[in-house]
Amino acid sequence: MKFSYGLSDFGTLIQDGYWYQDRTDRIPQLEDTGRQLIFIRPRRFGKSLLLSMLEHYYDLNRADRFTDLFGGLAIGRDPTPLHNQFFVMKWDFSLVKAQGEVGAIEAALHGHLNDCVLPVRLHEIPSPAR
Repeated sequence: MKFSYGLSDFGTLIQDGYWYQDRTDRIPQLEDTGRQLIFIRPRRFGKSLLLSMLEHYYDLNRADRFTDLFGGLAIGRDPTPLHNQFFVMKWDFSLVKAQGEVGAIEAALHGHLNDCVLPVRLHEIPSPAR
């Protein structure tokens, strides 16, 4: 059995056979809690892995891999109606340079958001008729 350290990508963890403490049985509780959730935990307590697991669970683009990823887990045996029902966008703000003047920080943030959103927008724009 392989143990991961610092690996926070749920898909890689499951596909490559790393040990995973199954906490997917809590997804129905999260759905019942409400729309605004705050995960306050100390560093190295699995926040990123939890968010990655939720990303894989709810992402419509990963519906074809649901059984491979979740089949052996609690939620795979009893999924909620919301699994694989949403388009998920992942933003990693740790990639945004936060030094310098306010204008430079704003520009870096806007650039990062545009880089994340632009591929989705291009995909949604219909091709011009010829």
